[in-house]
Amino acid sequence: MRVIAGDAKGRRIKAPTGSSIRPSSEKVRSAIFSIVESAGVDLSRVLDLYAGTGALGIEALSRGAGWVDFVEQDPRHAAAIKANLAATGLGARAHVCREPVAKAIGSLEGEYGVVFMDPPYGDDNVGSVLRLLAASPVVGAGTVIVVEHSRHQALEPGYGDFILSKERKYGETVVSIFHRR
Repeated sequence: MRVIAGDAKGRRIKAPTGSSIRPSSEKVRSAIFSIVESAGVDLSRVLDLYAGTGALGIEALSRGAGWVDFVEQDPRHAAAIKANLAATGLGARAHVCREPVAKAIGSLEGEYGVVFMDPPYGDDNVGSVLRLLAASPVVGAGTVIVVEHSRHQALEPGYGDFILSKERKYGETVVSIFHRR
């Protein structure tokens, strides 16, 4: 897997050996950033929840994001994100937080322009995490929440003040975009 655009275009992103994570495909990442960039979303601060390999946050950094906080509780995956940041030369504008997503949402400070969520397919906690996120101070009036999930997992049309504004399907993957009402 490679970074598809920006300063680190073409650099490899690696997953830990024997890992069962499902990194975002280039097609899906390209579609996500096309939507985000066409909407003029603020990329000065980005939050990448369930970061896995860090592909979404690294893509954001490569495309000019000012800062990305990666949240990944698995120590092997968190180490892979750090290695990927070093390999792409983007580590100076990032921090990897190794704790559960719900705990990180409660401990992070400041607002983010975009929040990426790519939870494991079949994770039953996605709705509760979206409700927690929508009620937290890390999201502001202009924050956009991007959720990558299985087509077999239906999300609600809204969580707190955030409503589903776009939904795109790419085979097994669905990208759901939420904006504040």
